[in-house]
Amino acid sequence: MTVLLDTFQQRSSHALHDARLQASLRGLSTGFVVRRADAVAAFADFEELRRQGQAIKDHALEHLDRYLLEFEANVQRAGGKVHWARDAAEARNIIRDLCRKANARTVTKGKSMVSEEIALNEALLADGLEVIETDAGEYIVQLAGEAPSHIVMPTVHKTTEQISDLFFEHHKRYGFHKRETDAAKLIAQVRTVMRDKYFAADVGITGANFLIAETGSIVLVTNEGNGDLTSTLARTHIVTVGIEKVVPTLDDASTLLRLLARSALGMDITSYTSFITGPKRPGDIDGPEAFHVVLIDNGRTKMLSGAYRSMLRCIRCGACMNHCPVYMSVGGHSYGWVYPGPMGAVLTPMIDGHETAKDLPHACTLNGKCQQVCPVKIPLPDLLRRLRHEQWEAHFISKTARFGISTWALLAKRPRLYHAMTSLIMPVLARCGRGK
Repeated sequence: MTVLLDTFQQRSSHALHDARLQASLRGLSTGFVVRRADAVAAFADFEELRRQGQAIKDHALEHLDRYLLEFEANVQRAGGKVHWARDAAEARNIIRDLCRKANARTVTKGKSMVSEEIALNEALLADGLEVIETDAGEYIVQLAGEAPSHIVMPTVHKTTEQISDLFFEHHKRYGFHKRETDAAKLIAQVRTVMRDKYFAADVGITGANFLIAETGSIVLVTNEGNGDLTSTLARTHIVTVGIEKVVPTLDDASTLLRLLARSALGMDITSYTSFITGPKRPGDIDGPEAFHVVLIDNGRTKMLSGAYRSMLRCIRCGACMNHCPVYMSVGGHSYGWVYPGPMGAVLTPMIDGHETAKDLPHACTLNGKCQQVCPVKIPLPDLLRRLRHEQWEAHFISKTARFGISTWALLAKRPRLYHAMTSLIMPVLARCGRGK
């Protein structure tokens, strides 16, 4: 029997009782967190770097129209084309049309949270295309029919045993008939499968970590090299990216890259950092024949003009969720959409609507750790408090919760009454804590 988990409370309760997930999350807390701390400690003045990163993003957002138009002009100058999408549906239609014009049958995809945001895979599969994720983690969750549970490590919720079962089920068609349980051999299977897919692909779709206005380049970082193979070997390269990713100069992108690698994985620099400018030129050994960038709004302009502009600084490093006690207790799938953790608790209501994400701003202890580790100093606790206030004013909060909060507020404003009530309640709670 399938249990429907429609709310954050239901999903998080299920996650808390998932022994495998809890073991995986404990491993994450001793992995990414420790490596980030070591990388930051080894940097001479990381706080100054954070300040610079914040200033770069704030300046770019203040002049977003100017830098996007400059980026578009330089992409065209390099032989590429820019497409503007107001929402997810328009982005999907643009990409589907580009695939049709390329007579595509096979599409390889580099890791892209924006493509998850616009539900791109489902649209391309509906058109009869073979779509294969080339990032190992994304490939695994694709086989499992699941969404990523972490923006940097999509398979944090999966054990090696579960991945072994998936590969044993799906890789027989590629000649793998023996069940493997060794992690290195499982990764070797992924590489073998991907090798043929890269060369067969008609279209390669990637995201972009940054867009550089002064050159019309995209910056793509991976730790597997799959982004380079996806963007280089197919005849057509399509980039899906949010409009907030543009920065003015190469120097600006370099500063943000130093922040990204240290914050995401505790590395000085990501293994593969590629600057891609337009399609293949005469004399180039390799590269796509056509280069398209799909700039996606999907609620970002609304954030730009309001109180949530600072959220658009986000460089998708995942540090906030790695340090969040709620995320580290319930994992990414509990949040119900593409973006989990503190960043998701702000982005999901902004992009997907308060109605579908009303629980998420309340999935926070407001301890402030997310703001302390954010490489571009996003005031996440303040944004979450504002979202809570907006939901209260819009009556998204249940009557029971409103009554409880109003009662507490009534007591909190009267210290003597508050202390009198707590003195009565504390013995009862102590007795409950000792059990019957």
